[in-house]
Amino acid sequence: MTLLVIGCATNHNWWPFFVVIFYLLAPVPILVSRRYSSSGMGPSNACQELAIFITMGIVISAFGLPIVLHRAPVKGTTEDVIPLSAMWYVLGGNVVVFSTIVGFFITFGGEDVDYTMW
Repeated sequence: MTLLVIGCATNHNWWPFFVVIFYLLAPVPILVSRRYSSSGMGPSNACQELAIFITMGIVISAFGLPIVLHRAPVKGTTEDVIPLSAMWYVLGGNVVVFSTIVGFFITFGGEDVDYTMW
């Protein structure tokens, strides 16, 4: 999050902060599929595969948004919506945040974890 805020604040442009929406949405499909899938169907089932597919779409969108914002020109000028430095800060922040989310699921991904406490 620090890299994201630095990328936004140093350039006085808060458009890259919309990536936070993807940070909030990324773990939701997997949490829902683990909550409602039956454990008797084996390590993989259609519900889990769909949740992983949706999650990967969200993650790719989070990496794509700053690139698209950097490549998109401001209307009437040749200036980009966000500068190159902001794009790199946001991409670095994405790596850190999504690595943390993966670490959460590896740590709490066992069969004995009860999600009803959340």
